[in-house]
Amino acid sequence: MPDLQVWPGKPYPLGATYDGTGTNFSLFSEVADREELCLFDDHGKQTCVDLPEVTAFCWHGYFPGIEPGQRYGFRVHGPWIPEKGHRCNPSKLLLDPYAKAIEGQVKWNEAMFPYRFNDPEGAPNQEDSAPFAPRSVVVNPNFDWGSDRPPRTPLHETVIYEVHVKGFTAQHPDVPQEQQGQYPGLAHPAAIDFLKRLGITAVELLPVHQFIHDSHLVERGLRNYWGYNSIGYLAPHNEYSSRGQRGQQVQEFKQMVKALHEAGIEVIHGCSVQPNGRGQPSRARGFFQGH
Repeated sequence: MPDLQVWPGKPYPLGATYDGTGTNFSLFSEVADREELCLFDDHGKQTCVDLPEVTAFCWHGYFPGIEPGQRYGFRVHGPWIPEKGHRCNPSKLLLDPYAKAIEGQVKWNEAMFPYRFNDPEGAPNQEDSAPFAPRSVVVNPNFDWGSDRPPRTPLHETVIYEVHVKGFTAQHPDVPQEQQGQYPGLAHPAAIDFLKRLGITAVELLPVHQFIHDSHLVERGLRNYWGYNSIGYLAPHNEYSSRGQRGQQVQEFKQMVKALHEAGIEVIHGCSVQPNGRGQPSRARGFFQGH
């Protein structure tokens, strides 16, 4: 990226924020003495540049021309003092904890760990983890919600149906095969009709945050079906998307929420019902709104 420009940017909001002409990046650390933003092209080649400013422990920079779909990660320089909880290691590519989309899965390799397997208390592992790590992705925050409004069914009238996106849509005989196991499958008229005939007013989605498949499962040819190992709490899981590359899973997730709302069905993210200021269940629209 020979023409890459870097401006000071802003410390807030954290994460990557696209404004129509460029992207602001901000990452918090109390102990870092340097932070790098690493940008990846379609072939995996990376270009790393220092975030130029720090405000209240937030390292930040604005990059004109960086658009949605850009893959990125961070490298943090600083102290390695494990006994104090300081484990800065720039050889490890870090996910953005505020990423709205994540591409790829963890490829289990010793390089992904901060220590050597045969000497866990020794010097830090300096192998580059980038070839084995998933990427954060810049997303487009714009979406046509139209006249969408959360149904806001009173709690005493609410009927909640806990549902696993993949399992439910994969088992429904009237959901098209190409949509089974995916967000569009839950938005399909056949799935919505089934929910309405049951009298459902809200679906509570089993974990849809980006999660990983544990190494001991992968070694046995198994997968983390239920999703209770999240690594991206603001990113919808990419394997439930028919277009899970370059952040397109966010658009699919929003379209699913919109379709359910149109049918009068609320969407509760995660695996818990928590009241907001109106005493209503939390909603997925705001959770993956993209800002």
